[in-house]
Amino acid sequence: MRQMARRSFVAGAAGVVAGMVSTVPMAGDAFADPPRRTGAPERYGRGHAARRELRGMWVATVANLDWPSKPGLTAAAQQAELTAYLDEAVERRLNTVILQVRPTADALWPSPYEPWAQYLTGVQGKDPGWDPLGTAVREAHSRGLELHAWFNPYRVANHTDPSRLAANHPARLHPDWVLPYGGKLYYNPGIPEVRRFVQDAMLDAVRRYDIDAVHWDDYFYPYPVAGQVFDDDATYAKYGAGFPDKAAWRRGNTDKLVRETAERIKKIKKNVQFGISPFGVWRNAATDPLGSDTRAGVQTYDDLYADTRGWVRKGWIDYICPQVYWNIGFAAADYAKLVPWWSEVVRGTEVDLFVGEALYKAGDPAQPAAWQDPAELSRHIDFAAGYDQVRGHVYFSGKDVVVDRIGGMDRVVADHYRNRARPPR
Repeated sequence: MRQMARRSFVAGAAGVVAGMVSTVPMAGDAFADPPRRTGAPERYGRGHAARRELRGMWVATVANLDWPSKPGLTAAAQQAELTAYLDEAVERRLNTVILQVRPTADALWPSPYEPWAQYLTGVQGKDPGWDPLGTAVREAHSRGLELHAWFNPYRVANHTDPSRLAANHPARLHPDWVLPYGGKLYYNPGIPEVRRFVQDAMLDAVRRYDIDAVHWDDYFYPYPVAGQVFDDDATYAKYGAGFPDKAAWRRGNTDKLVRETAERIKKIKKNVQFGISPFGVWRNAATDPLGSDTRAGVQTYDDLYADTRGWVRKGWIDYICPQVYWNIGFAAADYAKLVPWWSEVVRGTEVDLFVGEALYKAGDPAQPAAWQDPAELSRHIDFAAGYDQVRGHVYFSGKDVVVDRIGGMDRVVADHYRNRARPPR
């Protein structure tokens, strides 16, 4: 998240996050059309129906990043903004919207477990007068779109003051469940009751709505903050028996959350998918020979205690959507190295691979030169088309799809999305 929203991480010495590219090489393009790998289908162009592929966009609600544009709008105005995003997806010939419905241990539906999200009315726990998730599902399906409900399992608040939470917030009722870290509050993943509770809270939406998927992003244990300690020593002392060290115990806790949630989703509704969008680097090859040829400063296995590769190889999830948020040729984490690596991870499994793309970087003057080229994203899509295992792309985030600062999304649509496509199933 970016800052309070989604992804701003460090790879190597430089701050990094990104991903996107082109299909039709043009004069002056920095990268030639890549050779097509064996068996890769011709997906685009006249006379060729596009194969099933996911074309998605994230719509973030935390800190009102995308939607609603600000708290306190009328129910009618909120609904109009939401349906405008869905219409934008249709216009761009996308087929999936991933809507954040549990941003900070709260809810965008009338949940019996958690209060209404503050990003609707400005007051956590205040009824907005309508059902955003129910409306989103109905309106998305009426437009032929899939609606993936995006949940954040452990983040409680983007501050450390429990008194600012709604009076009936579970984090106030169970203060022993919560740890402050890096200026935020988190549920403690090592407590079995916490894992059960966050599952119950998320699965309530699965039971009540015809969502197409449960979607998690990259937050498990929090990203490391220099000079700060995630103080779960007492929890480790109580529950850590049988693990060689705290890191293995933490990974075991995250594994339990993933495996148990996967099992419970299928028991409730077999057709609901379970997908995770992790930070793009599992481990660097210098750390583990199975890792990618990268030099990222964050590794999900070691820093977030999330064995993202393992979840795929064990078949616990239906899809993985790594945030490959770097340009082709980026030294610390090259898009052209990570996409092949992830393709090999999913090879031989039944897990779909979608690539998370950093549309928000396109045209941002703070980003490297590659991101000032409207063709960068389109080149990503063309490069990934050479790998059969890549079954689609997801763009972060919704407002960037709409604003499209330098026309990078326009270029993707013109080069690659000439025809509509159905998501893989």
